[in-house]
Amino acid sequence: SGAPGEEIGSNVVFVGNIPYTASEEQLQEVFETVGVVISFRLVRDTETGNAKGFGFCEFRDVDSANAAIRTLNNYEMNGRLLRVDLGASNLDKRSAGPSLAQLAE
Repeated sequence: SGAPGEEIGSNVVFVGNIPYTASEEQLQEVFETVGVVISFRLVRDTETGNAKGFGFCEFRDVDSANAAIRTLNNYEMNGRLLRVDLGASNLDKRSAGPSLAQLAE
C-alpha cells in the first residue's frame, strides 16, 4: 500500500514552517480534519518560551498520520505553507530528541 522504501508504522508526524502566530489548539483543529489527534506539541525555546516554528502531531493510528502527510503538506496557514513529514516512530515524550551539541559529538 505504501511507496517502496516508505517507513510504515509511525503515528507521529513532524510539522515544520508553522506560523509563529499559530496556537497548538489551531494546529490540532487542522490536523483533526484527517484523523483522531492524541496530542499536538509545539517545540518551544527553553529560555524564551517562544515557539520555534515546528512541532509534532501524534495520531491515534498510522493511517491518519499518512493521510496528514498526503493531505496537509503545503497546507496554507496564516500565509505560510506547512511542511508535514514522517516524525520519529519512537518519539520520546520527555524530550525533543538530541540537542545540536549532542549531534555534533
